Amino acid sequence: MTLSEFNTTAGEQLRPDLLTCCDVPAWADAVLAARPYADIDSVLARAAELAGALDAADVDRALAAHPRIGERVSGVDTGSAWSRQEQAGVGQDAAIAAQLLDGNRAYEQRFGRVFLICATGLSAERILASLYQRLGNDDATEAAVVAEELRKIAVLRLRKVFEQ
Repeated sequence: MTLSEFNTTAGEQLRPDLLTCCDVPAWADAVLAARPYADIDSVLARAAELAGALDAADVDRALAAHPRIGERVSGVDTGSAWSRQEQAGVGQDAAIAAQLLDGNRAYEQRFGRVFLICATGLSAERILASLYQRLGNDDATEAAVVAEELRKIAVLRLRKVFEQ
């Protein structure tokens, strides 16, 4: 999609793409409301700013749209394809997969939500190390880390909208 198309396409047509980037309707609506943008960097900067201001309920909603790290998503929709791309570094090593499964369980028991990390470009070992390190965070620190990871994913995915 070009910047011109993004600036002029009806919001109801763009909203599903934005919700695939970050499943928070208020975020998607605010990104759309700020149109027209002068350039793609302006779109990404505004999206990042808005994602950085999500409240806890918005973060929880957005997290519900993300699979567990290490889970192979089988859908044919854009979000599923992006998840597979983003988790490409996780690989199929059985030992790592088992450790990720155990780590995901421990994280979910500790924090009550799915472990989220912007996995693009990260190895399975690096993801696993981050997971175990973050288990030691207090609730407030981890909430801030999750919000930042969500922001990074939203911007990364929005960039993909322009690359399609």
